[in-house]
This record gives sequence, structure tokens and C-alpha cells, in this order.
Amino acid sequence: MDAKKLAATLHPLERKVLPALKAHRTVAEITGVTGLKEVEVVRALQWLENKKLVSVSVQPQELVQLDKNGRAYKTKGLPERRFLESLNGKELSLDQISKKSGLSNEELNASIGVLRGKGLIMLRKERQLMVKATAQASAALAKEWPEESFLKKQFPLANLTADERRILDQLKRRKEFVTVELRKEKIATLTPDGERLVAAGIGDLSVIEQLTPELLASGAWRNKPFRRYDVTANIPKVWGGRKHFVNEAREYIRKIWVDLGFTEMDGPMLQTSFWNLDALFVPQDHPARELQDTFYVKTPATGTLPSPALVKAVKAAHENGGTTGSIGWQSPWDADMARKNVLRTHTTALSAQTLARLKKADLPAKFFAVGRVFRNETLDWKHLFEFNQVEGIVIDPDANLRHLFGYLKEFYAKMGFKKVRMVPSYFPYTEPSMEVQVWHPVKNQWVEVGGAGIFRAEVTAPLLGHDIPVLAWGQGMERIITEYYNIADLRELYRNDLKQLREIKAWVR
Repeated sequence: MDAKKLAATLHPLERKVLPALKAHRTVAEITGVTGLKEVEVVRALQWLENKKLVSVSVQPQELVQLDKNGRAYKTKGLPERRFLESLNGKELSLDQISKKSGLSNEELNASIGVLRGKGLIMLRKERQLMVKATAQASAALAKEWPEESFLKKQFPLANLTADERRILDQLKRRKEFVTVELRKEKIATLTPDGERLVAAGIGDLSVIEQLTPELLASGAWRNKPFRRYDVTANIPKVWGGRKHFVNEAREYIRKIWVDLGFTEMDGPMLQTSFWNLDALFVPQDHPARELQDTFYVKTPATGTLPSPALVKAVKAAHENGGTTGSIGWQSPWDADMARKNVLRTHTTALSAQTLARLKKADLPAKFFAVGRVFRNETLDWKHLFEFNQVEGIVIDPDANLRHLFGYLKEFYAKMGFKKVRMVPSYFPYTEPSMEVQVWHPVKNQWVEVGGAGIFRAEVTAPLLGHDIPVLAWGQGMERIITEYYNIADLRELYRNDLKQLREIKAWVR
């Protein structure tokens, strides 16, 4: 250890506190000898401990304070002395003693107990209690009593001697005389490096703490050393506020689609089955409507259907294909079932509502959404029952499947995925349909991240009023972002883990 260099790094508070530790160990003692405030001493000890110059321990300590009566007796004198002085060699009644001494009945009784214990008074009962001093009283009055010596001490009082503790035990039995508080006292001790630094005379070291205009003007800085700064010092890390890392990724995904010219869709998480399922040509006897897959809402249990014309068109598409040339599902469509409220199972409900609002003059158009959806799934490493879905639709007479591939591959490239594939699949509302899969390097397998396809005529004709190509996709956001964060289990994204929230890397692509 280079004592001179280390001494030059010390803060002025540290340079004051360190020499004081040769003879003093508590914060109160150091405050007294240095003239610093308690908070300054505590701060200096923390810095010195970080530099391994001081070892700080916390020890429980009794702290004695004078209570209400103790403070009064410190000024006026003990009631037992005033009681004994009032006798003045005579035998007096309690009334007479009270008048001469000014003591209350409570103080008289307490004084009798103390003085009898010391053998300084005698009691005699006639019509009333009579009190007389013993032969030892004069000698006792001529000297200071241990209790009086105790009262003269500087309070609060700690580190009592055996005699002081014996007196304290007696005074604790007296009303509102003393209080004893248990505190945690910081005890500082010099380490071997600290002792060497003190021995080197750090108190004599004078350094420039701040380069001021006056020092520059006078040139005095040329002949004086500057305080050194140790840039390698171990300091506490400051944890600044930040967005939840999932929200950081969510904002990045929104930016991708905005940059690609898409308009954001928004809407309620509570949807009627009409928008969530019926408008998307999901048959009313489809397994997706079962309780094991969908969360039905108890209150309010039902919602309002849209315009009669739209309801009629959707009903026709389900029952016989309507104007599409399809034969539909060949089963009766139930409006009451369509009114049932659900927590939306996909953000495609927003796509259906958006299509229903569009006019021919609005086309071509592109929309996206990133929103919460709910599925009655079994929770495991790749399934959540509440998650975010990345939704997109492109309404364009010239759109085709190659355009759909292009949009999705562009999106996944921006998300950092090099291996993406489209696998033929089936969804009630798209044809052709496909699953989008990405390679998961940790699980060493292809993982489905969502579905995509071109909306069927049974979806577009009722909603738009005519059949037109609509590219559509819905991707699971959480599955997309886990690789970036090196998370293999979707459940880890939403743990209340403060360490994870602080230390996980920011989303930067």
C-alpha cells in the first residue's frame, strides 16, 4: 500500500475522522472530538470501510436518559435530601416536612423508603406519623450521595461501570426517574492499513479539493498537490428506473410496424363472441368455444351485437356461405351465443372490427396491433394463459401469399431471427393457412410463434361488403423475445424478480 497516494484520495471528512479513531470508536465520541455532524461521521466511516481502512461493527448498547422527574431533581436536588434537611435535628410530622420541603405526598413516601433503607431516619406512630433523623444523618448530609454523583453525569449515558449500574437499577424502580433505551451502536476500528495510514500522518496532508477561479488566477495550484481520484474504487451500483424489459421489446415491435407504414389498431380486451369468433367464421360448435379453451365473462355475461345488416351477413356466411359461393357450415347460427362476452383469445377481433369500419376509399390499407390476449392454456415453458399477440392485416386488391411471406420475414429479421419457416396449417378464417415457426437454439427445436394466412371470403365479404385479399397474421410476442433475453421458459418473463428486472439487458437491435 502506498500510504501517500492513498492519503491523497481521501475526502476531507475521511481525513478528519481517521486520526480520531486512534482513541475513539463510537460515532458519538468521534463527533465530539472532530466537531463534525453525526451524518458526516457516518458517511466518512462508510467511505473508509469501502477503502478497507476501517472495520465497522454494530453492537447493541443501553442508552440511559433522565426522565421527567430525573431532570427536575438534577436541578432542584433529590427529594430525599430535601426531606432530611427539613428535619434539622427535630422530630416532625409529614405535614410539617411537606410544608418545609415543598415535597408532594408521592415524593414524601418515596423519600421515606430511601432514607429508611440508608438508616438515616426513624419513624414513630402517634396520632400521626412522626419522623426523626438518626445519628448518622448529619454525616450523610455533609457528603455527596452516589445518586447525586450519577445525576451530575453527561446524559445520555452509556458504558456504565458496575457501581453506576447498581445505582441505575435502584433509580429504575422510581417513578419517571430514568429511561433505558436499547440502541444499535456503530463501533469503528482501524484496520492494519488504516493504522499505517494514521502513523504516516495523514492529518498533515493538504491537497486541493476543487480548482477555483481564485487558484487559477493566483497560480497557487502550481505548488500544491491535487486530491487523487481512484476510478477503480468499489462503489455501490445505482439502479435507475426503467421500463419493464417486456415493454421495451413491445415498443420496439410497435416501431417496426410503424416504420413499415402500418397504422395501429386498439380496442377492448372484453369482446363479444361475435367479434372474437363469429365474424372470423369460427363455427359455433368449434372446440375453441369450449370452456377449456376460452375464458367466458360472468359479469357482464353478454354484450351488444353490431348493425342488423352485418349480423345478417355473418349469419348467412355461417349457415350457407351467403354471397361467397361457399356452402358455409350448414348449421343454424345462434345470435345468443354470439352475444356472450369473452376475454379476447386473439387480437384478430380488432382486425375484424377494423375491416367492418373500412370504406372502399380507404383501400389499400395496412394495420397492426400488439395487445393482451387470454387462453385457457395449461401453463408450461412455452404456454401462458395471458400473453401479448402481434397482429397484422394488409387489405390490398393486389396482395398475395408472397407478400405475406415478405412482411413476416422482414419482421422476424428485424427481431433477430435468421431461421424462420412457414408450415402449412389450418385455421377456420384463413385459406391458405400456415404456422410461423422459428428455431429455438436452447430447446434445439422449431417453436411455433403464430399463425398466418389470407382471410377467407366468408370473413371479408360480410365485413367489407365484397371479397378482397386480406393478408393476416397473429404472432405470440413472448415466444419471439425469449431468445434475445436468453430465457428458455416463458414463465420467467413475468416473475417478480427484482434482480432480474435490474440486471437484464435492455432491448437494443
